[in-house]
Amino acid sequence: MKRSTNKALKNMKQRSLITHYNPKSTISEQFRTIRTNIDFSLVDTDLQTIMITSPGPGEGKTTTAANLAVVMAQQGKKVLLVDADLRKPTIHYTFRMNNTLGLTTILTKQQTLEESIRKTDIDHLSVLPSGPIPPNPAELLGSAAMKGFMRQALTMFDAVVFDTPPALAVTDAQVMANQCDGTVMVIRSGATENEAAVKAKELLDKANSKILGVVLNRKPIKASPHYYYYGKS
Repeated sequence: MKRSTNKALKNMKQRSLITHYNPKSTISEQFRTIRTNIDFSLVDTDLQTIMITSPGPGEGKTTTAANLAVVMAQQGKKVLLVDADLRKPTIHYTFRMNNTLGLTTILTKQQTLEESIRKTDIDHLSVLPSGPIPPNPAELLGSAAMKGFMRQALTMFDAVVFDTPPALAVTDAQVMANQCDGTVMVIRSGATENEAAVKAKELLDKANSKILGVVLNRKPIKASPHYYYYGKS
């Protein structure tokens, strides 16, 4: 039973990190297209901090954040992937890490950034799990400690990718939006309602977010990739 459980976890990890385990796949190529479009989206601005969100849960934001971080690292950039979903964190599952140390232990000054980041088996990519779930996620993300963390992280890494909670569920994504250089929103074909996507964009706009574009996930079209990227219109 233990062997079958470990195999299932390994298979889940490989599916979640397709850009690492199957870099020649069509989906991996689409993630590289997303990376390229982000690079060219704001030609006069150096995009160092990018947040990934979605209107609601289950739309693929965490998988998108992880694979975007991987393809950025494959460029040779030093990348830090941060689980800023302090309510339902999942990045540590994707990379099969424990969650005892992370963003919350840094923001509450229990640990340093150097003590909390985890190196991965992917060149140039490090991960910072969320850490223990706090009682006040939005307050922590909007705190002076968070701003200090971001400044310090950028002295150590070329780019920082944040996985944040869904925009319509809680205010956390809005709190993070104006602290990051740009935002990518993930929506799921056939699941995300148009009204929800529009509402999420309006909330991010009100937070002065620079929306770089939208990833349309799980589009069921034959002979077409599963991930598409549309620039801001």
